Amino acid sequence: MHFTSDQHLDDGVRERAFTLGGIPGILWTPASASAPTPLILLGPPPLGLGKVYPRLVARARHAAADGFATATIELPGSGERPRWPAAEQARAELRRALKAGEPVSDEIIDALILPLVDKAVPEWRAALDDLLALPEISGPVGYSGGVISIGVRLAVVEPRIVAAGLFAGSFVPRAMFEEARRVTIPLHVLLQWDDEGNDRRAALDLFDAFGSQEKSLHAHLGGHTGVPQYAGEAAAQFFTRHLK
Repeated sequence: MHFTSDQHLDDGVRERAFTLGGIPGILWTPASASAPTPLILLGPPPLGLGKVYPRLVARARHAAADGFATATIELPGSGERPRWPAAEQARAELRRALKAGEPVSDEIIDALILPLVDKAVPEWRAALDDLLALPEISGPVGYSGGVISIGVRLAVVEPRIVAAGLFAGSFVPRAMFEEARRVTIPLHVLLQWDDEGNDRRAALDLFDAFGSQEKSLHAHLGGHTGVPQYAGEAAAQFFTRHLK
């Protein structure tokens, strides 16, 4: 991990940009931490960190106020990373189906999501190796947000992640339902009931499939960007309960 910038935000939160094997990322740490802090991995949507930075830094600031470090990395094919023609083709097929008012086929969803999960999860695990080696960060580790299938895979294969807050706002391949049955960590799942880009029935079925003994579904009226502020407060309480 190579740090490329280091600054303090106006509330004192320390923000450091880094690269890891050519993958850009950002680390935020609380201003007043006197001991190593727990870590929450912030999963971004596949739009590029530059586009979603305001949303990410807002989440990071709130987490820092609760005593957590947070970190994110750029997803494959997004932002400044090399173009990924297969992913671009899958996104084009998705846009075509949605514009035509057609059902989004399993083939489109698989082509869009499964290769992304296969590429992104090893990168997240490598980033976690280096993040936990920093003296100011300790476990336990949580995962928050992002493409829900990436969160599912991480919850299955990464034992250092002990709790996850997942956003039910992306398409889910059928293969991920079997993986969901192997998830056992506590889950806090957020669902926007009228999310125009989300298959509500699939989101409910995925929640039902999770094998966790502790799982809660928080559904709110409104579209993808209409998440109420108090939804973030509930998620913060979830992570405080499980990471401290």
